[in-house]
Amino acid sequence: MSELPGLNVLRKSMASQDSVLPRLDAVVDDFCRRTRFFTEPMTPGRAKMFVFQHRQNTRHRNSVLKLKVATNCPDWDTRLRIIGACTQEVIADHEHGHGKAHWQILEELGTHIGLSLEEIRAAKTLDSTLIAWSAWEGMMANRHWLEGIVANTCAERANVPGYGDGIIRRSGWFGLERHRWGALFGLNDAQLDFFELHEQADIEHSDMGWQTIAKFSRDLHMEDLVVEACRRNLLVWELYLNGIAAGGDALDRT
Repeated sequence: MSELPGLNVLRKSMASQDSVLPRLDAVVDDFCRRTRFFTEPMTPGRAKMFVFQHRQNTRHRNSVLKLKVATNCPDWDTRLRIIGACTQEVIADHEHGHGKAHWQILEELGTHIGLSLEEIRAAKTLDSTLIAWSAWEGMMANRHWLEGIVANTCAERANVPGYGDGIIRRSGWFGLERHRWGALFGLNDAQLDFFELHEQADIEHSDMGWQTIAKFSRDLHMEDLVVEACRRNLLVWELYLNGIAAGGDALDRT
């Protein structure tokens, strides 16, 4: 795989030539290239379904699943960083989100595309989202804590520029969404704040996670296990996102 922009400093910080990072990067790159949600056009129905599902997913992953990983983690500093990242998502992000939780900013994005708060908060959880939560439960609560950190981090990594093709490679996943939603709904930068704050926060969170994974996987001789954990988790993310696409297509038909 060609060198990914933005990763040089992180790569150089790892002295070992057999670092696990290039292998993880290759798995994320494949995920960005194959997932339908990234490669097919954004539609009004898909955008609405993203708000419905991702609001719920953000709350569940950061108030339940990621905290299970923090509980299992024996490294105190790493545990606190996980909890700190979760508080930004579900309580308040003073660094990137103007003191609001990320799910609240996603609600605001939903209102900008024509949804009411009542619709957003009453949205039914898709079966594909429920299946994803069950899969992540096994990968985050009942596995080695380092594999859990992979589950915390791997999809955030897609927000770092350098994976996939086209806009997603230049700007990351949420940079792609910022472009697509702006064009589709005529939104300005302030209305697209959810995507911009995640571009900033996820680069910070994923850099922290990638470095932690590289350090401890080498120390614990778990390089192959963490690469496989990344692959499996991104299969679940693909299921989750393609479920949103299918649900959105149903909205477009009605």
